[in-house]
Amino acid sequence: MVTEITEGIKVSVETEYQPSYSSPSQYHYVFTYKITIENQSEFTIQLLRRHWQIFDAGFNSREVDGEGVVGQQPILEPNQTHNYVSGCNLKSGIGKMVGFYLMERIVDGTRFEATVPEFHMVAPLRLN
Repeated sequence: MVTEITEGIKVSVETEYQPSYSSPSQYHYVFTYKITIENQSEFTIQLLRRHWQIFDAGFNSREVDGEGVVGQQPILEPNQTHNYVSGCNLKSGIGKMVGFYLMERIVDGTRFEATVPEFHMVAPLRLN
């Protein structure tokens, strides 16, 4: 697990390779990642947007922007957490992602970027 804290927002990531959804002979490797967002600040915040950079070893990198996460724009009171699971497909079986969430403090509308720590995705069979 990797973790990063930005302005009291703790973001932790765990990844898992999904062999039953992958097809290495067709350059298709599927990974899931579980994100835990914990509001350790004194303010109520809302996650508005996400931005990802996805790096696939030996292939083009790509960027993804969008509203919220998995169709939600969660509001977190102090000490609350939000968990979600999403996924990523890679062609090489080795890659990484890094990004940020655009957050807003409800009390005054101040916006800031909460860093999502860089996390790696490696299909176990690629380690040989």
